[in-house]
Amino acid sequence: MNDKVVFRKAIKADLPAIIALHEADEIGGHGDAWTPENRPAYEAAIDALLADPGEHLLVAEEQGILIGSMIATVLVELTGRGRPHVLFRSIQVAATHRNRGIGAAMMAYAEDESRQWGVAVAELTSSHKRKDAHRFYDRLGYA
Repeated sequence: MNDKVVFRKAIKADLPAIIALHEADEIGGHGDAWTPENRPAYEAAIDALLADPGEHLLVAEEQGILIGSMIATVLVELTGRGRPHVLFRSIQVAATHRNRGIGAAMMAYAEDESRQWGVAVAELTSSHKRKDAHRFYDRLGYA
């Protein structure tokens, strides 16, 4: 990975690029597409994510181009004396940028951010279809 990749919290203007990442995903199969018909639903979703203090929409960009995104949701537990944990989901790195260390760096960024939110336990979701992603997450210590 080069030092030109920047990780940050998403803003509403990132929405079309985030949807484009998911639209290009051949495995996910969610049928995402940035169209006039779909735009209101996506805008309502990002508005809800950005307004919720427990939701963190994170992105990776290189030279101003969005190349990765993920959602980190802070969940409150009753066990562990109410210790919050984080759920990483909707993780996506552009196919053209995979195998360059960007995914690992994005996960490290998200883990560092979650520690600042008081989180000590992390988990993630990934489709059973994503065999390569599962090997990647295993290398990062997720089971």
